[in-house]
Amino acid sequence: MTMVNTVDETPLSASPTERRDSLEKHLLNRPDPQDLKERHILLDTSVAPSIQAKIQELERQRTSDSLKKHLEHRPERDELVERNILPHINAAPALQAHARELEKHMLADHLDQKMQSRPQPEVLISQGILTEDEDPRNPAV
Repeated sequence: MTMVNTVDETPLSASPTERRDSLEKHLLNRPDPQDLKERHILLDTSVAPSIQAKIQELERQRTSDSLKKHLEHRPERDELVERNILPHINAAPALQAHARELEKHMLADHLDQKMQSRPQPEVLISQGILTEDEDPRNPAV
């Protein structure tokens, strides 16, 4: 059930009938007790208050134990970097995008440098690395 947060704006000087109607309208729209129990707003009244406190304490302890167990089995940062879940950059989060961009440009520059320094096809043919048929300047037949 969805709860509508409305404020009763009925003036105090309103007639008793108007105030009663306003109250009835708001009572019709209030959430049911089971909904409030599920949202942990209302406590379960079927057990004694001392037992309720112990139940809450045990639930907190169970949640705490579960969190500790999951944290103990948490993978190390190196493993997450290796699986490409975390970036390998150790920069602050605000700088990571700039660091990735810089790394990308550095890689592009390195590849351009390698492309410019590679040997020409005629040198590779003369060294016997390529044949005349493999010459990239000749269109494929």
